[in-house]
Amino acid sequence: MATLSTKPNRQPTSPIRLPAIDHQRGQEASHSHSHSVEHLWKQNLDRIHDARPSFCRYSVAFSPPLALVDRESTPSTRSPLRLPSANNNMALRPPSKNTIRFRCFWKTTVIAEVLKNRGWTETESELDWDFFWSDVGWMYEFFDHIHLADHQRFNHFRNYYELTRKDLLIKNLKRMKKNLEREGQVVEAGKYNFFPQTYALPAEYGLFVEEFKRTSPNQNLTKLPKGSRSLQEVGVWIMKPVGKARGRGIFLFTRLNQISEWKKDHRWKVENPQVENYIVQRYIDNPYLIGGKKFDLRIYVVVLSYNPLKAYVYRSGFARFTIAHFTIKKEDIVNNLVHLTNFSIQKHAPTFKSKTGTKWSLHSLKMHMISKHGEQDVNGLFHNIHMLILRSLLAVQNVIIQDKHCFELYGYDILVDDSLKPWLLEVNASPSLAADTPVDHELKYGMLDDVLTLVDMEHKLPNQSFNQVGGFDLLIDQSAPPGSKPPQASHLIGCYNDRLKNLKQLKKASQNAG
Repeated sequence: MATLSTKPNRQPTSPIRLPAIDHQRGQEASHSHSHSVEHLWKQNLDRIHDARPSFCRYSVAFSPPLALVDRESTPSTRSPLRLPSANNNMALRPPSKNTIRFRCFWKTTVIAEVLKNRGWTETESELDWDFFWSDVGWMYEFFDHIHLADHQRFNHFRNYYELTRKDLLIKNLKRMKKNLEREGQVVEAGKYNFFPQTYALPAEYGLFVEEFKRTSPNQNLTKLPKGSRSLQEVGVWIMKPVGKARGRGIFLFTRLNQISEWKKDHRWKVENPQVENYIVQRYIDNPYLIGGKKFDLRIYVVVLSYNPLKAYVYRSGFARFTIAHFTIKKEDIVNNLVHLTNFSIQKHAPTFKSKTGTKWSLHSLKMHMISKHGEQDVNGLFHNIHMLILRSLLAVQNVIIQDKHCFELYGYDILVDDSLKPWLLEVNASPSLAADTPVDHELKYGMLDDVLTLVDMEHKLPNQSFNQVGGFDLLIDQSAPPGSKPPQASHLIGCYNDRLKNLKQLKKASQNAG
């Protein structure tokens, strides 16, 4: 069981770098970085034929499914953020072979339902649990004050924010690119081109102003040139607070004086510890449109270990659409209904309909794009999405603290532009687990049930690595022995999800192994 530690309370610290992979001290990179990512993944797009199974074949004629509705998950109850007492009558006992004791922060979401339906027993004990699906706040408050027993599992890594906080994500991607360049892997470094030009504010405000003036058609630009109606003619930037979600605090601008009032805020000083940090990015003003509307993709990824790196990608996902048609005209720069796909933004649209919502299944989206562009181009797009996810994980592998008790479910938000190039927008540490429609519930229930199968608290999986577990396909497994079967073709993302068939096969394999 978890026990209390006498360590003093401390805030999350800077990432710990292991000596064997300390690039700043000139030591050689880990073996996983000595080759291109494609070599690690053991796939080459030039040699990939359409390896999709027959059930993923498509028909040009199809009807879009009922659009889905997103809603932010809101827990009904929450344990107070207090340090657990050493005298709270913890049941100090080993895990039962028949019963898994779980604790769940998100009481009204799909994960709570999945945990109960697996036959596990819920507990409200602060520390006496086998499995805990928590929010990130508990991690901040308690994780450094307790020692977990060997069998206990928790759904966040200690410094998960290295991947999910917007400014730290960009910092780690830039550092990875520079390290590859320093090691002479120029080709691989050039493939870290899937994030927009970005500056962290206020720390890099001066650098941003220099770049803004350098790329502006008029270095003293305070208003759009006369006659200009399209923002593409002058360039658009987008501001995002690093610590907020659901589209809060995001705005677009084309002129420095549009952020001057924001910058005058007395809190906005580099030396002020209370300053709200932002990132500013060059806005992607040529998104791929369907029906004239902008969308982004939500893809689920599970990381079971960072050292060695082992991760899976879920086949099913969805695209989030805007209500309004996309336009880049100057009068629409302040209209978030045009530019932001977040449900919390779109639900306020006058024409929003809760029954139809703003989502479309990833499978239907992929089939639609294949009907327009052909299998080769669309499979190339999903291969690039696959590699984007993998490269982002490799970029933080050496800074995220490995802990055998931890795993993490991430929600990747990816934008596709009109040239079929994917862009990483952000990675969510706590993707919404609420469901409002049967389709949404089915997707998230199956996905979460497969997450628990991967974590394998019941020890039902044979002691080997699987290329598929339920609806999850293996992304990378650095612990796999030499000669192991390589992961599935990357364009299985968005294909038909045969999770039930696979689970039956795994059950049979487990019985034969037993």
